[in-house]
Amino acid sequence: MIDQERAELMEIIRELSYEQREVTLASGRKSNFYFDGKQTTLHPRGSVLVGRAFYAALKNFSDDVDGVGGLTLGADPIATATSMISSLEGEAIPAFIIRKEPKGHGTGQWLEGRKNVPPGSKVVIVEDVVTTGGSSIKAIERAEAEGLVVLGVITLVDREEGGREAFEELNVPFFAIFTKTQVAE
Repeated sequence: MIDQERAELMEIIRELSYEQREVTLASGRKSNFYFDGKQTTLHPRGSVLVGRAFYAALKNFSDDVDGVGGLTLGADPIATATSMISSLEGEAIPAFIIRKEPKGHGTGQWLEGRKNVPPGSKVVIVEDVVTTGGSSIKAIERAEAEGLVVLGVITLVDREEGGREAFEELNVPFFAIFTKTQVAE
């Protein structure tokens, strides 16, 4: 991703996804900063730039990546955008989705896109925002239970509230496209 695209992505994030207001996060913590990543990841230009940024970040891993995905709903547009950019770049990295609960009928599966990422596939978990790392850790556990090999985690924004440290404790490589500090500048 070139610097101009990175600057453009930051502009979209600041305009559409970042708000300074009090909120209660999924972790239960209070915050004066709210980040709604889906406003950026579902935006036409934002989606392209997110896909390019995440595809470029996959190069941080020493192994070839066989798939990208994470917990529905935040990961869905990121995984799809990254997969599409990989195809445009001549590489085929499929997306997958991890359900929050198993499918209630049919196969009862947890993972969508299963035929594209069979057991043994090396995958990267993607997120729109990481706070404490809890949802990414759930995604890692579910992916591993499905036989996937998790290489690490990439997030659009690291809130810098313990997620990085949680991944370090688990020896899980973690990369952030942006940090809260960068977004709030």
